[in-house]
Amino acid sequence: MDITLSQCFIAVDDHDKALPFYRDVLGLEVRNDVGFEGMRWVTVGSPDQPGVEIVLEPPLADPNASDADKRAMSELLAKGMLRGVIFATGDVDATFERIRDAGGEVLQEPMDQPYGVRDCAFRDPSGNLLRFNQRKAG
Repeated sequence: MDITLSQCFIAVDDHDKALPFYRDVLGLEVRNDVGFEGMRWVTVGSPDQPGVEIVLEPPLADPNASDADKRAMSELLAKGMLRGVIFATGDVDATFERIRDAGGEVLQEPMDQPYGVRDCAFRDPSGNLLRFNQRKAG
């Protein structure tokens, strides 16, 4: 069986705030920007992984959702409880410095983990958990 990852989804409450973070701070390229029924989807990805995309989607991509459902999803997003993504990097300390210096909300400074990585964590402008890890040598 030949299976590879194609896309993953991250809910954002404001694409105009999220896009500069993912594009300018993280260095991901914008691959698509589509509007439909008053909603917007933007796909971004690493130039080093042309077959993998992150879709920045509305918190509740359903034009028929009730106001209560929309409010509930917005509250979960604000708490950082919807999704998380783990990025791999060759230098977690340099990545940490770059994101922190650009104003990223730090959740965890770089530290060695017992499961073989050195990692750090941030929240994106919408509140999503983003971790960045580097495999430890040896």
